[in-house]
Amino acid sequence: MGSWKTRGFTGALMALVGTGAWAQETSTNQVAAKTAWSVFEDKSPRECWAVSSPTETVNTKDGRVVAVRRSDILFMTFYRPDAGVSGQVTFTGGYPFAGGSTVNLNIGGTEFELFTEGEWAWPASPADDVKIIAAMKRGSDAVLSARSSRGTITKDTFSLLGFTAAVEEAEKRCK
Repeated sequence: MGSWKTRGFTGALMALVGTGAWAQETSTNQVAAKTAWSVFEDKSPRECWAVSSPTETVNTKDGRVVAVRRSDILFMTFYRPDAGVSGQVTFTGGYPFAGGSTVNLNIGGTEFELFTEGEWAWPASPADDVKIIAAMKRGSDAVLSARSSRGTITKDTFSLLGFTAAVEEAEKRCK
């Protein structure tokens, strides 16, 4: 299995992620709320997604908790049938990640690695998406740890309460 860049996902994912972020910020098409998760649907292009914001955020630098400005921090799962995307896990930390770094995703003690580009992170392959979604359905929270381009370490905790219902709703709407 090659890296996410050699698998040809970069362009498609950047287009998907860019569209999803724009839609999240501008869309009034929220179709459901499932506890900590919301479901959005857009018709053109056809896409549906489950999204949540963190319940806790801790930022540290040189071992000390620091206050930092970050834009929206979102954890999402996308469905975009026209692009062949079915369950793409995506995270934006609200800042540019350190070049060449990865994001650590911990769900109930099981760890996954997300690859970064700019402010976005995602798994290496669709098979990894499937594993992460399965873990999210079983888990109670997801903790994403990353390093910013300025050296700040961030730790964002997301509740998974309502994730299963939200992701199933998004998938159903985009079949």
